[in-house]
Amino acid sequence: MKTCLVVDDSSIVRKVARRIVEALGFQVIEAEDGVEALVHCKKAMPEAILLDWNMPVMDGFQFLGTLRRMPGGDEPMVVFCTTETGIDHITKAMGGGANEYIMKPFDKDIVMAKFQEVGLIALDEQTAA
Repeated sequence: MKTCLVVDDSSIVRKVARRIVEALGFQVIEAEDGVEALVHCKKAMPEAILLDWNMPVMDGFQFLGTLRRMPGGDEPMVVFCTTETGIDHITKAMGGGANEYIMKPFDKDIVMAKFQEVGLIALDEQTAA
């Protein structure tokens, strides 16, 4: 089973994301900031990371840069999921190594579409979700 690391300082957002991502067939691990997320990645690199931008301790962009420099850190598909809707943030995220970008609020259809776009789930898997 593929693993998705959900990184967000909001427990409500993590809970909603967990339900959506589990329905797509992923095992979910949660982290409330970038430092905690890095600890999980050092233990076992997930296939997918749903990543918030604005978090205490270490924000999503700092986490992304650190992740991409780690051994195996180029492998996870990273989808930013944030309230930062400006083109400058989107450009910075994609240039920094993100694979996709979702704006909050999000729903199952949006997450499923982005996961399909980056190859995390196949088109035929949407009927099972």
